[in-house]
Amino acid sequence: MLTDIEKQVIASIQGDFPVTEQPYKDLAEKIGISEEDFLDALKDLNDRGVIRRFGATLRHQKSGFKSNAMVAWRVDEDRIETVGEKMASFTAVSHCYRRDPKNDWPYNLYTMVHAKNESACFETARQMSEASGCLDYKLLFSRQELKKISMTYFHTDDDD
Repeated sequence: MLTDIEKQVIASIQGDFPVTEQPYKDLAEKIGISEEDFLDALKDLNDRGVIRRFGATLRHQKSGFKSNAMVAWRVDEDRIETVGEKMASFTAVSHCYRRDPKNDWPYNLYTMVHAKNESACFETARQMSEASGCLDYKLLFSRQELKKISMTYFHTDDDD
């Protein structure tokens, strides 16, 4: 069971975070609790497995990036952690994660690369390949954004 405060904390992090120096303090004040209590609630929800991760949505078009590509990499499993850390360290990369390969699709590491144009995406992928020693990769360019919304678990008064 979740307390009313826990539900309010979850509802407050469902949408956009305030772009301020202390976003958690601002969110806490909005629901009438201290920043410390807010962070304690988040930690407890995470420790209990209620919240498993925080995700950020990059609206690359508003950030000045005109092109983005999901780069699928084939990486030896014994190197996946090391290579993943190397790939994630590139500033053009917003996401980096491992997936199970399939028989007809052997790629197991994925990075989302953002750049000013497609040729810059190719160049970043080439640099990542050189830095990691991973030579087998494919770039999959986004052509149209069909859906990008956050999950809503609890509604707030602001939702009306």
